[in-house]
Amino acid sequence: MGQWIDIQGAGLEGFSGYLALPQGGSGPGLLLLQEIWGVNGHIRDLAGQFAAEGFVVLAPDVFWRQQRRVDLTYDPAGTAQARAYYQALDIAQARTDLAVAVDVLGDLPQVNGRLGVVGYCMGGKLAYELGEHPRLSAGVSYYPGGIAETVQRIERLACPYLFHFASDDQLIDLAEVRLLQPLMARSGEVSVEIHQGVGHGFACPRRPAWSMAAALSAKASTLWFLGDCLLGDGPRGLHEPL
Repeated sequence: MGQWIDIQGAGLEGFSGYLALPQGGSGPGLLLLQEIWGVNGHIRDLAGQFAAEGFVVLAPDVFWRQQRRVDLTYDPAGTAQARAYYQALDIAQARTDLAVAVDVLGDLPQVNGRLGVVGYCMGGKLAYELGEHPRLSAGVSYYPGGIAETVQRIERLACPYLFHFASDDQLIDLAEVRLLQPLMARSGEVSVEIHQGVGHGFACPRRPAWSMAAALSAKASTLWFLGDCLLGDGPRGLHEPL
């Protein structure tokens, strides 16, 4: 079971996050960034799964400036609300908030190693927005949309990075994915996996696009990557680039 903790502000009335601890009580830190539906049951489940694998996981409440602890379902009504929150989100402000969350996570007494970030959908874009943070040792983004403008802003990632994309993504054209090539050339340790025959959201079992095979493949790569970057000397062999 996880619990909500204060990140910044007037206790849990301010900026908070969902914290999940591993069985042993300590481990490397992992910032888990939500989809547009908030820190909902799926994200809390993911936090528990990563915690069971040994990470100290913090899932920040990204929409807290609009509504505390947004927790929406994937039905049409929930999705409409989620899109409204996302459209009203100030990305620059969110980036600043999440940089604070990285520091709070890193300073937790339960964190006894390096820090990584994993994000899904909107969270994948926000994770990538944190790619220059000096305290991060690894980053993973699942199907991040809207990366084109960010590629122009980020000169060089501060840590090794892994991207997961879907070949049949209805929201992200693979031409946009190829815009990562200059970043890969500058940063070196950047890897891209394109999962064939699946669409946007394939890693979420509560969404229609879920693919067990693709989700398991991506999760295996993610854990391998995080293990090398947070416990070892960095990725030993990156996947095929674009």
